Amino acid sequence: MSPVLAGALQLLALVVALGLSYRPLGDHMARVYSSERHLRVEKWIYRAIGADPSAQMRWPAYLRAVLAFSVVGLLFLYLLQRLQGALPGSLGFVSIDPDQAFNTAASFVANTNWQSYYGEQTMGHVVQTGGLAVQNFVSAAVGIAVAVALVRGFARSRTGELGNFWADLVRGVVRILLPISVVGALVLVACGAIQNFSGIHEVGQFAGGTQQWNGGAVASQEVIKELGTNGGGYFNANSAHPFENPDGLSNLFEIYLILVIPFALTRTFGRMVGSLRQGYAILAAMTTIWLGFTALMMWTEFHHAGPAFDLAGGAMEGKETRFGVAGSSIFAVATTLTSTGAVNSFHSSFTGFGGGIAMLGMQLGEIAPGGVGSGLYGMLIMAVIAVFLAGLMVGRTPEYLGKKIGTREITFAACYILVTPALVLGFTAAALALDTPAHSMTNSGAHGFSEILYAYTSGANNNGSAFAGLNADTPWFNSTIGIVMLLGRFLPMVFVLALAGSLAGQTPVPATAGTLRTEKPLFAGLLVGTITVVAGLTYFPALALGPLAEGLAA
Repeated sequence: MSPVLAGALQLLALVVALGLSYRPLGDHMARVYSSERHLRVEKWIYRAIGADPSAQMRWPAYLRAVLAFSVVGLLFLYLLQRLQGALPGSLGFVSIDPDQAFNTAASFVANTNWQSYYGEQTMGHVVQTGGLAVQNFVSAAVGIAVAVALVRGFARSRTGELGNFWADLVRGVVRILLPISVVGALVLVACGAIQNFSGIHEVGQFAGGTQQWNGGAVASQEVIKELGTNGGGYFNANSAHPFENPDGLSNLFEIYLILVIPFALTRTFGRMVGSLRQGYAILAAMTTIWLGFTALMMWTEFHHAGPAFDLAGGAMEGKETRFGVAGSSIFAVATTLTSTGAVNSFHSSFTGFGGGIAMLGMQLGEIAPGGVGSGLYGMLIMAVIAVFLAGLMVGRTPEYLGKKIGTREITFAACYILVTPALVLGFTAAALALDTPAHSMTNSGAHGFSEILYAYTSGANNNGSAFAGLNADTPWFNSTIGIVMLLGRFLPMVFVLALAGSLAGQTPVPATAGTLRTEKPLFAGLLVGTITVVAGLTYFPALALGPLAEGLAA
């Protein structure tokens, strides 16, 4: 079987698996966030944290709860790392330096999972499981909660109430993420991923010496790393490491975990607003971009010339032979079009155009299908922009789902889409203008520029993957990327929740003959075009200096 055909079959199997999960998971999540019943374990949690799950919150209160919870998580994870040397189960590792502890705490709380350290040589069992894995669950649940709040803004009228953050957070963890993670961990263990709390031991003989490995609760952390679109690996090689991702089957399963909730949330959206066809329109836009990027990446990485590439079946530098070009390409697109950041190959070693495709996937806002929760609310923001542009073209007041998109609403949407480009381009320019950050570049020229552009793109968009050629473990990068991750995560949430509150307070506008039908294929096409023009072209000059220049010079 040719590598290209094998890749096409892998993609087909993935689409079938996602299609089979779409309806049951999407409907389940809609029931979870619409139910008024609380499970017994949830009541215990509410009692422990002193929350009233039935109290409705307006958007400022919802935002304060999100920020307060995240600040507490940030401080807890920072202190846990700083105290690691005195904790049991530390495997003899010392406490983390202040700048790296801040960077890592910001990274995991912001659902970014950027790692400027070697996981197996830095973090002990307590920090890995009691700190990082916990944040994998709750940061993902925060993203879903904010998305659900925006959906309620569209679904509700004449009220500013968006639900209860504490109830949304707890339900997301208890009823969605935990059950799937338990089953997923068992699947990964069956595939060969490790799950233990063993210490450091020496294995094998390599060039006359031995190599040290430590165990860990890898399978359980791996599954929530992918399912919650987190991305932080137990080992430095991330999902290229055989303890995390043993073979082709586990690789395909991990890609499925990355995509299943973001895609299914479009059905949750349709169910909660009372029109499944609206959810299908959003799904169609997401799927079009995802399949287009996947096809482009596979073509770029399979496109080769010369006997060495012919024998390898494509551009195999930086890729695991057990996954090949196809498995690596599908994985790379899935992680960069979501906020996952996991890698099973090194994006720095992709072709010039391949690295650019991975970078552009993040720069679009990671909305196809995007991160858990963040993908849906990012896509809905772009839908608001698309409706507004359509209204300008026909001279009609724009409406979406019966809500008018006026000055207030479009201001919130515009602020949302301007945050990440400002962070990415501003900090990239600062890093290149100073002498010290530039010394961290392994390469010069277009590829070196791409290393820094990729780092800030990954941080601001809460992705977490790296171009694998930049030494980011420096005070400058640890501090600035940490700041970028926090601002890139929580500033957009301010505008999302403000928009949700504004929409929820409106009186629905009845549809007329002049109303734009947002459930039709025409609107899905308009949405894809809006994303490409508004989001994609923002970064075109920077891309031209980096991956495009490198690709054209090859």
